[in-house]
Amino acid sequence: MKIKIVWIGKTEASYLQEGIDIYLKRLKNYVPYEVKTLPEIKQAHSLSIPQLQQAEAKLLLQEFSPTEKIILLDENGKSYTSLQFSEQIEKWQLQSNKQVTLVIGGAYGFSENIYQRADGMLSLSAMTFSHQMVRLLLVEQVYRAYSILNHSPYHHI
Repeated sequence: MKIKIVWIGKTEASYLQEGIDIYLKRLKNYVPYEVKTLPEIKQAHSLSIPQLQQAEAKLLLQEFSPTEKIILLDENGKSYTSLQFSEQIEKWQLQSNKQVTLVIGGAYGFSENIYQRADGMLSLSAMTFSHQMVRLLLVEQVYRAYSILNHSPYHHI
């Protein structure tokens, strides 16, 4: 199974990008992955929230194939412990999913058509984090899940 992570806009803070790079480098030892950074919507400040969500949805839908499993990061998504998340990844693998795509949306969330296309939703915390920081947290948790599945000591460090 391949993991694809999609987000909108570049990671601006160098310390966050450095952390993301560290975990992605480690992750390549466990699973094929792809990180796709979609461009920010031009003139976003002049759009209403629904218009911005639709513009982002158009970009996102171009990234999704009909066969991949789409999991949205959303405050109303399912919360897991790290062990439970590793078990969920293992279930996705056993279900013969060729690709699971984890999607971090824009600051105002997803449009209804993205929710309709999704196969599930994931919440990293009941707290709110910046979309930039969520990228690092997600990549670290994916790495942690694979380290758990592969009996690496990382989870207990």
